[in-house]
Amino acid sequence: MKQPGFTLLELLVVLVILGLLASLVGPKVLNQLSSSKTKTAALQIQELHSALDLYRLEVGHYPSNNQGLDALVSKPSGVENWNGPYLTKKVIRKDPWGNDYQYRYPGEHGDFDLYSLGADNKEGGEGEDQDVVSWQ
Repeated sequence: MKQPGFTLLELLVVLVILGLLASLVGPKVLNQLSSSKTKTAALQIQELHSALDLYRLEVGHYPSNNQGLDALVSKPSGVENWNGPYLTKKVIRKDPWGNDYQYRYPGEHGDFDLYSLGADNKEGGEGEDQDVVSWQ
């Protein structure tokens, strides 16, 4: 009596089909993953931008470079009218690639510059390495 099952040839055909599907779908999924990190960074920059605007409304100016973004979650010394923390999580998140957001006051492109250097953590770049900035 013959036992039911798959032959070696049938298994190889299935593996080849799965390999072809993975090679077609894989790059598209990885592309979506990298673009979603860029979108996440842009959303986090918007959130920080709003918190910085609220800080300025209450304190009268944006945090200095020395105080940086930490002024949004803990009161800097010598600052009057601080009514924070200005972020709901009370934490300055890192960008989606695990790097700190860059903050410069006064800014070269506006009142302040707030940006992420992307996956390579270097200025410039394309794709996932591109900078995500608050002024565009």
